Amino acid sequence: MSGPLLALRAALLGLFAADAELARLMGGRVRIHDEPPAGAPPVYALFGEAEVRDDSVDGAPRHRHSHALVVVARPGSARTALDAADRMAALAAERPPTLAGHTLVLLRPAGIAVRRDERSGDARATLTLEAVTETP
Repeated sequence: MSGPLLALRAALLGLFAADAELARLMGGRVRIHDEPPAGAPPVYALFGEAEVRDDSVDGAPRHRHSHALVVVARPGSARTALDAADRMAALAAERPPTLAGHTLVLLRPAGIAVRRDERSGDARATLTLEAVTETP
C-alpha cells in the first residue's frame, strides 16, 4: 500500500486521464508529469508542491492534503492553461476518485492562480486541491 500522497496522485491521474474534454484541452491526450518533459510542447501539467499533514482524530489515521497541479500553457495563450486547470477543478469537485488503500473524505479545489515564468515567459495556471484522507 502506498502512502496517502501517492494514493491521491494515482487516483487523480486516473480521473483526469479518463476525461475526453480534458484530453482535447491538452492537445489530444492528458499529460501529467512529475518533471517538465524535455522538448514536449504544451499544454501539459506537472505535479507541483504537495504537503500532507497528520490530522488523526480519536486515534483514526487521517491526513490533510494540499496538492498543486501546474498547467503549462501554449506560448502566447494563458487561456489554454486556465481552461485545462478549470476542467481539472470541475472533475475533482464533481467526480471524486476512489483511492487505493485509503478513503477520500474530502476533495475540493481551493483556487487557481496564473503567472508567467520569468525565464521562458510561458504562462502557467496552478490549481490547488485540498483533500482529507483516512487510512482504514
